[in-house]
Amino acid sequence: MSGGKHLRPIDASTVVLAIETSCDETAASLVMGGVDVLSSVVSSQIDLHAQYGGVVPEIAGRAHLDLLNPVVARAIVESGVHETRIDAVAATHGPGLIGALLVGVSAAKSWALTWDVPYIGVNHLEAHLYAGLLEKPELELPLVVLLVSGGHTMLIEMRDHGQYRLLGRTIDDAAGEAFDKVARFLGLGYPGGPAVEAIAREGDANAVDFPRAMRNDGLDFSFSGLKTSVINFVRKNPSVRNADVAASFQIAVVDVLVHKARVAAEQVGAKGVVLGGGVAANSLLRQRFAAMCAEDGRDCLVPSPAMCTDNAAMIGAAAWHRLRSDGPTTLDTGAFPNLRLPLMEGSW
Repeated sequence: MSGGKHLRPIDASTVVLAIETSCDETAASLVMGGVDVLSSVVSSQIDLHAQYGGVVPEIAGRAHLDLLNPVVARAIVESGVHETRIDAVAATHGPGLIGALLVGVSAAKSWALTWDVPYIGVNHLEAHLYAGLLEKPELELPLVVLLVSGGHTMLIEMRDHGQYRLLGRTIDDAAGEAFDKVARFLGLGYPGGPAVEAIAREGDANAVDFPRAMRNDGLDFSFSGLKTSVINFVRKNPSVRNADVAASFQIAVVDVLVHKARVAAEQVGAKGVVLGGGVAANSLLRQRFAAMCAEDGRDCLVPSPAMCTDNAAMIGAAAWHRLRSDGPTTLDTGAFPNLRLPLMEGSW
């Protein structure tokens, strides 16, 4: 069962209602033609999880149940589009928290059946590749995308729509995970990335020379050792200022990320380099990334902060391309908490 029929050809006028509930953001968006964001609504659960120092899956799932209908209703109203004009409904079906994913997937299927339109299950990682292209669709392929979040740190070659090659990934902690763990150790609060960045502004980035693991060793990443170095240094030097530690840690992460993105772009002859994922909201990373592109003469896309964090507009963009290339997702397709990015042959 394919979840509705194509009521209209898939073209620049196709409107997709997209839903994102993979973690702790309840989001909905209407996107037309894969590039025109008619509305984008995001309801954050940060306050619900802050007291626990991280996302609690059960709380996230229950919050999505409470928030999703109002968020979708608001997205439809703000778009100015009547629900009868919606041509397809999409939802993130992985990776993510299984309970959270199922809320969005089940709701999207219900709307698709009600309106008799196609349902599209979207890979959250693929959607992040499209987040930047929403703001700069004229970017010429192939591109190298540096995807940096709490759960993933990856370098991806985007040769064409739906054609991806994995160039490098973290072998342990993701960069965002390292930010969270360092923030927790320093008592800076949650979420860790913004907390570290805020206090780092008051610190000396040269105060501590933290290691840059694997900086000149291929395109894979490792941040677990850096996190351990921070912990060991603070324990041996209890009088050190948190601001100096945070600034020194942050520059070590950014240095490795930007360096490897540059090497990857050189290796594949990329015409442009794109930054994506939640950590892409970090100001220092954005500055250094843009400077690297300018120095190398490559087209550069540093998305707006709203397009770095989880949102449904990127789901709608990816869904439009998937609907055009693959058609609808069958309604018996479930949610996949460990879903991987679909890669071309020869990737690993």
